[in-house]
Amino acid sequence: MIRTVESEPHVSAPVLAAYSYCEVVTGQQARNFAYGIRLLPTSKRRAMSALYAFSRRVDDIGDGALAKEVKRERLDDTRAMLARVRDGGVEEDDTDPVAVALAHAADVFPIPLGGLDELIDGVLMDVHGETYETWDDLKVYCRCVAGAIGRLSLGVFGTEPGARGVERAPEYADTLGLALQLTNILRDVREDAEGGRTYLPADDLAKFGCSAGFRGPKPPEGADFAGLVHFEVRRARALFAEGYRLLPMLDRRSGACVAAMAGIYRRLLDRIERDPEAVLRGRVSLPGREKAYVAVRGLSGLDARHVTRRTVRRRA
Repeated sequence: MIRTVESEPHVSAPVLAAYSYCEVVTGQQARNFAYGIRLLPTSKRRAMSALYAFSRRVDDIGDGALAKEVKRERLDDTRAMLARVRDGGVEEDDTDPVAVALAHAADVFPIPLGGLDELIDGVLMDVHGETYETWDDLKVYCRCVAGAIGRLSLGVFGTEPGARGVERAPEYADTLGLALQLTNILRDVREDAEGGRTYLPADDLAKFGCSAGFRGPKPPEGADFAGLVHFEVRRARALFAEGYRLLPMLDRRSGACVAAMAGIYRRLLDRIERDPEAVLRGRVSLPGREKAYVAVRGLSGLDARHVTRRTVRRRA
């Protein structure tokens, strides 16, 4: 069973300042993530903000305009910082607030920090311009940049004592991360193409006549773009269905956090399914009021109860 942490020791002023910095980064830059973590108790919310701030730093290096060799150097520096955190080499007065916050979070919660190494590995795939022939190939990347975040988050959430099937919780957290990442890939298909990146598997692109890519507001001539999108949406829905088995294993507020974040992405998926070409015209997003509704629904436990009932029916 994954340990659930109910309390934390006194937090010093330098550590609180480091967490405050991470929470500002999260609030300003995490459009969807922030809606979920608002539902967590303070200690868990701070720890999740530290994880996000570290992840944001890694992503910004990968997405920036620096030369490849400079990106690799900065990612190496970030990995070295992570090693200091892992080895207990970060003091409270360290000049890097992300390192301070992450070190404290890792002391309070059983966070599997190796997942952040996986994140760096995934961003290095972006730096090297990796492309993916098959879904199995793309899954490797998705597990690095998103599945790992699911497993890291589970270290903060913990699991409920006596929850059935809890040994599979990391697997479900990983799968939910894949579902979110595939949704991201669909949403950002044109933006990524304009940046010279293609994530959807080459096999899938060829199957639907989309190998020419997506650099404009219209699909390639003769392509079955809607067929491609609907194919990937079905794949993402299957991943969500599997990953949602995690919800009954979490306490109420952690489950609400996960349900809110996943629910926002599921609604994005619904919009993309209804109008596939919308992703070529601009970024598909949800208004703030709809995100708030999803968060309230998560806090009510509706999604967790639905998953529990569905799982019971399957076992009957």
